[in-house]
This record gives sequence, C-alpha cells and structure tokens, in this order.
Amino acid sequence: MSLKKDKEKVLGEVFDDERVRSFLNYEAPTGVNNDFHTLEKAYRGMNIDNFVTFLGFFKEAGRDLNATNSDGKTLAEVAGEHGHGVDYVDALRAVTAG
Repeated sequence: MSLKKDKEKVLGEVFDDERVRSFLNYEAPTGVNNDFHTLEKAYRGMNIDNFVTFLGFFKEAGRDLNATNSDGKTLAEVAGEHGHGVDYVDALRAVTAG
C-alpha cells in the first residue's frame, strides 16, 4: 500500500463541523509552534472542503494563520512544495486575505 493511496483515502473522508472543530484541540509537541502544528494536522488529515471549514474556525478562534515551523516556513509554504497542496495554499491565501 502506497502513501499516496492512504492520503487519498483520508482526504476522501467527510467530517461534520464538530469533527472539523476538534482539530483545534491538538497540542503540539514541546518546541513546536502550536498554531503551525494544528494547521499541519488539519492539512494532512482533511479533504479540501473540510480544510476550508477548519480555516474559518481557526481564524474565528484568533489563531495565527501565518505560524511557522522550526524551519521558519508557514503552512502555505510547506503545502506549496506538495503537488496536491495547491488547493490548500489557495484556501490559506483566501482566508488570510479576507
């Protein structure tokens, strides 16, 4: 089983708002920016529609959409390095601009 097939399976899952909102409760390991960690968990675990919903909850909670990882990269920069990340980058840009 390849990682790509696993990713597609996860991304095909549809969450209700309660499940989407639950991602806000993830806590980062010591030394990792909590907002970046939460965004990355959502990016890796949600399809694009759920991710867009999540971004609204994230922003509403006053969380930092421009949080960076230990390399100083935002999630938009990290996702932009992935072929499947284009829609996620567009969603991040749309919510930070709005």
